[in-house]
Amino acid sequence: MSLLVLEGLTRFFGGISAADHIDLTLEPGELHCLIGPNGAGKSTVFKLMMGLLRPQSGHVLLDGRDITRLHPYQRARLGLSMKYQATRVFANLSAKQNVDIARSRRATNGDVLAWALDRLGLAGRLSARASELSYGQQHWLEMCMVLGNCPKLVLMDEPTAGMTPEETHVTADFLKDLNERGITIIVIEHDMGFVREIANQVTLLHQGRVFRQGTIGDMERDPEVQRIYLGESHG
Repeated sequence: MSLLVLEGLTRFFGGISAADHIDLTLEPGELHCLIGPNGAGKSTVFKLMMGLLRPQSGHVLLDGRDITRLHPYQRARLGLSMKYQATRVFANLSAKQNVDIARSRRATNGDVLAWALDRLGLAGRLSARASELSYGQQHWLEMCMVLGNCPKLVLMDEPTAGMTPEETHVTADFLKDLNERGITIIVIEHDMGFVREIANQVTLLHQGRVFRQGTIGDMERDPEVQRIYLGESHG
């Protein structure tokens, strides 16, 4: 059974189609990237997945269950978590307190969380206030917080935005290693170098619609993809 299925997902804002009959399927264990020009509908699709927006039509299925009308907290309990583009850490609390707040009482993935903190160099910074961490470390802390809910599927909205090249490389390796530990991941990303490094499959959105799906190689060889997206400065 597919882990996540979007069926005809549609959302309009006035006369503008932000998501126009989106069909997308994620298999368990996939590391998938969602790309597209600004305004293509990527963030809208993430919000529809998380229940932050309601679709005008269509369905969201998680593990075969229709979750279209569930609230975000209900989806989180079923194993769906999201890392937002802007950090949402509690700046005046310690890194450990941030992790403890995010950790679900039902979580059974303590080993994964401990591994993540160590893998990202945060295990020795747990007593530090979140505000004392670097920009990249705050993003990494939030990635660890997302794991506190024991997710099956993690949505990451531009996780490397504003990071240094070194931090971006560490993040890429971390996501690949996390994926190998059984976490399915879908990432919105503009950095095509990062996409090339991590993605199993890629979906290109354009004007609110799925324009192409395939491997990164498929995308880079497609002249229409080059025309509408790869010809821009995303390399």
